[in-house]
Amino acid sequence: MPPHKPDPAKVHAALDAQLDALGEPPYDGGETLAELLGACVAVVLRAYDRGLRPEREAARLAVRHLLDRLATAAPGRTVEVRVPPYAAVQCVEGPRHTRGTPPNVIETDALTWLELATGRLTWERASDEGRVTASGSRADLSPHLPVV
Repeated sequence: MPPHKPDPAKVHAALDAQLDALGEPPYDGGETLAELLGACVAVVLRAYDRGLRPEREAARLAVRHLLDRLATAAPGRTVEVRVPPYAAVQCVEGPRHTRGTPPNVIETDALTWLELATGRLTWERASDEGRVTASGSRADLSPHLPVV
């Protein structure tokens, strides 16, 4: 499945809304979709760093962007990675799953996913701290992290 391609104008609007919520000026960086999504990831992490709950749309875009990067870097349908309520992707080569609950499932919250995907948190530490649930023999993302 190809990566999700959000409308750059909507990403820009969500980015500006998050910056406004942080009391920061509007975004004035690059306008490519990749630049906008990268800035969105950074500003959502800043919100978390300040102990704030990020704006829903900015968080959704940041999570989805990094899940898409994972699915592109580790294509396949063996593992399903879920970050409720924002998104889920299937990735990692191996036996293809087609019906029902996948045998290899990873689930985590948005902050943990963003930290894992950006290298701020290791898979081992997240697992040890109970910040991810992983079931199945292939449910280990450590070889594929970070994605940025």
